[in-house]
Amino acid sequence: MLQRRGLKAYTPGMIYQMYQANLDLGFPLRILSQAAATWLRPLRDGGLESFMPRMTLATLEMVAEPTTTHVRPPFGIESVTVAGQQVEITEEVVDRTPFCHLLHFRKRSDIVQPRLLIVAPMSGHFATLLRGTVTTLLADHDVYITDWQNARDIPLSAGQFDFDDNIHHVIRFIEHLGPGTHLLAVCQPAVPVLAAVALMAARGSEAQPPSMTLMGGPIDTRAAPTQVSELARGKPLSWFERNVVNTVPWRYGGAFRRVYPGFLQLIAFVAMNPDRHVQAHVDQFNNLMKGADDSVEAHRAFYREYTAVMDLPAEFYLQTLKTVFQDHALARGTLVCRGERVDPAAIGHTALFTIEGELDDICAPGQTLAAHDLCAGLPDSMKYNWLQEGAGHYGIFNGRRWREQVYPRMRDFIASYDPI
Repeated sequence: MLQRRGLKAYTPGMIYQMYQANLDLGFPLRILSQAAATWLRPLRDGGLESFMPRMTLATLEMVAEPTTTHVRPPFGIESVTVAGQQVEITEEVVDRTPFCHLLHFRKRSDIVQPRLLIVAPMSGHFATLLRGTVTTLLADHDVYITDWQNARDIPLSAGQFDFDDNIHHVIRFIEHLGPGTHLLAVCQPAVPVLAAVALMAARGSEAQPPSMTLMGGPIDTRAAPTQVSELARGKPLSWFERNVVNTVPWRYGGAFRRVYPGFLQLIAFVAMNPDRHVQAHVDQFNNLMKGADDSVEAHRAFYREYTAVMDLPAEFYLQTLKTVFQDHALARGTLVCRGERVDPAAIGHTALFTIEGELDDICAPGQTLAAHDLCAGLPDSMKYNWLQEGAGHYGIFNGRRWREQVYPRMRDFIASYDPI
């Protein structure tokens, strides 16, 4: 935990409190703008062509749109097409801890498919960011996902959650699902997933996965440094603890828990491509002026998901920074988890598939591929890599390139190692 690793305690800043106060102050304005927009919208829909009313309506609707929310959006996946038939989907929590629910997308069908556990990233967004990924995978797989909980709502009595706990949650869920469970790690969890499989292999666990797919993950950030990795290793850990770790305001379930606030992570992501987000909002205003409802709703759907943020436990955030980005512990062979040395060379039965995006500016090509050299005990015939041309970070697990080019290869890889 944070204290047992010798990190100095301090009095957190007031960033979170200021952020919450700003949201509270802006709430009445958003409500009033929404009410006014509701009143004006029938005039536009009735064919009003006057410039000023349309500009006023567009401005009101832009102001009415919320900036950030801490509420997990629904997955909203009600059915999927399997073998040409529409099959109903229901969500079921099959295991839980205070920090994570293991969610199953149960099909109302007798079809037996490869069991797949998706380990979602803990990086400021909810697991629902992978909605498109899940929807695609459901056609051919029995899908489970780690639904990480917002640290803002987890009481202090639940204890702490650090990087080692992340690894052991993965092991717990694999063992809960049993032998034959395939793994998919998207971005951040690539390191804890590889570590979990290595520990299971060293222990001779019967639940060792037949395959694991690592997508755009920071296995060794030294292989291809990015703005993200350079920032993480460019300052001492004490700087991050002093400047970005805050406490949850008293009004929430996790009151006084130390966290890395999700809104700060969102700001960091936006700051990487500010021009893109500014242009997206300029386009949204123009589409509102024109009444291009389909484009307007597409923008809103994306930003509803993108601005739904979750806080991370401070001890997890700080230990991840140190272990993955500063010490490169897994890549250097120095990673120890609760007293056990983590050695990926122990893996001999879990096939490996790494997927990278040519234009990924978060985990650049080479960072995930580094897993191949670490898994020295795995035959080359069980190691695969795919570099997706033209894809950025999100493009390898969402959108057209994911559906049409990445997914078919992943599907065939899993099928070739599935025991059923």
